[in-house]
Amino acid sequence: MQTGERREELRRIVFGADTPAGKFYDIGLILTIALSVLVVMLDSVAAIHESHGKLLYCIEWFFTILFTIDYVVRLRSVDRPVKYARSFFGVVDLLGVLPTYVSLVVPGSHYLAVIRFLRVLRTFKILNLATYQAESNMLIRVLKSSRRRIVVFLFSVLTIVVFIGALMYVIEDADSGFTSIPTSIYWAIVTLTTVGYGDISPDTALGQALAAVIMILGYSIIVIPTGIIASSFADDRRRGGPASCPACGKGGHDADAAHCKHCGSKLS
Repeated sequence: MQTGERREELRRIVFGADTPAGKFYDIGLILTIALSVLVVMLDSVAAIHESHGKLLYCIEWFFTILFTIDYVVRLRSVDRPVKYARSFFGVVDLLGVLPTYVSLVVPGSHYLAVIRFLRVLRTFKILNLATYQAESNMLIRVLKSSRRRIVVFLFSVLTIVVFIGALMYVIEDADSGFTSIPTSIYWAIVTLTTVGYGDISPDTALGQALAAVIMILGYSIIVIPTGIIASSFADDRRRGGPASCPACGKGGHDADAAHCKHCGSKLS
């Protein structure tokens, strides 16, 4: 078998799920990812770390070496390794192995290896969940189409909390916990989002009145992102017609379409 044929066969196994070998490889990889994340989580428990820390550390290195081999194999099996390395899954694959190596210099950073759990998103491909993949694509389109409105909203909220934080810093004193404007901004964010940790609270009547206004304002602000996303979903449905085909997962149908124009299946 020539080099090109070997690379193509390797690519079908590593990136494809349409062959028994490819599905077996991906399912095995997902199970390995789940086990490795479980090891990292167990190692973060003080009692378990005290009694089995060395064993778990060795197991984590074993998984890291496996994922490193997988990453190298993926780079070698594609025609444009740099393009894959810069793709979403390429970055996730790299971030999944880096924390353990970085832990040699920065102790404790190997706990960040839980990011490799993002790789289980490949289950959409393995299980052939076309409908779920189509819906995820729709969600991505909606987020992209509404990103400008979301940015404007976030900037407006940032302006509000900065102003309120500075105002509260002037009203209250350090004894109440408002020791600086950044600390006051932190309080404004916690109050505006209705989280309410309670670690800082105003003591003066004017400060408490302002806090009450912020709390009420927070309930109004929370619904704005929901409205933005809902509006974008409605716009996407009007542009794309009915929901994506449950059989093939493709969209772009006419508004009055009853059957998929790609595979002929009945649209829900």
